[in-house]
Amino acid sequence: MGILSGLQSDPLGTLISLLYAIPAILISLTLHEMAHGYVALKCGDPTAQMMGRLSFNPLHHLDPIGTLFMVLFGFGWARPVPVNPRNFRNYRRDDLLVSVAGVVMNLILFCLSMVLIVGVNEVMWKSSLWDLGYPLINRQDFLRFDGFNFYSVSSGENILFTMSTGADSGYALDTMTFNQYLSVPWLVYVQRFLMGFSRINLSLAIFNLLPIPPLDGYHVVNDIFLRGKLHLSAQVVRYLSLALMAVMFFTDIISNIIGSVMYFVQGGVVSALLTVCGLG
Repeated sequence: MGILSGLQSDPLGTLISLLYAIPAILISLTLHEMAHGYVALKCGDPTAQMMGRLSFNPLHHLDPIGTLFMVLFGFGWARPVPVNPRNFRNYRRDDLLVSVAGVVMNLILFCLSMVLIVGVNEVMWKSSLWDLGYPLINRQDFLRFDGFNFYSVSSGENILFTMSTGADSGYALDTMTFNQYLSVPWLVYVQRFLMGFSRINLSLAIFNLLPIPPLDGYHVVNDIFLRGKLHLSAQVVRYLSLALMAVMFFTDIISNIIGSVMYFVQGGVVSALLTVCGLG
């Protein structure tokens, strides 16, 4: 567990990272669940509205275990929005719309945060930084989740990585050089929040698209490919939920899948944004 090991090796740095992550988690989970409830209301089901789930108050949406998983692993879940499918005007269509609403919300938040990250990156650094000529001093490395300098900025290490000779090695300029190339220093804190916010929203979207009950992806597969014919009892869904949590806690299978998809998707988005903005 990254957080637990971080608390042992670098307690102050880990606590600072949590100060950025917790607001991002609360916002992301809250808007995810509100999107489910709002679309359900538009589809004819007022259950979420009547139970106070169309609220910006995170306490109305948080699931203790799901939130803990978000903090520890970077992906998790909130308390599911109550839905009464009998109120839907078109069961299969509306069930699909309600199911994908939360994922769509997280993808929108991810895309918006990535646009802001690219913009802040241009304002935050002096233009002379990009003329240094080192292999890792390029916009891709500062913007991609798997970039050395993305990690440096997001983790608060205040080190500029200049080149890499292997998967886990690199040479770095000192912290004075990091500060020397900052044009607007306070934007570093904004950028760190946006970096964490983008990761959380993309991980939430991908995690919830897994076709495993009770995740949204199960409803998507059932409604599109199985035409809504699969009906699982509450007890079966509960057992499957426990099995999913056990797999997440004791193995890296889910985290590896989500991580691989995240790097692929975010890398493509970064390339597209840089090309559109003429920065590629």
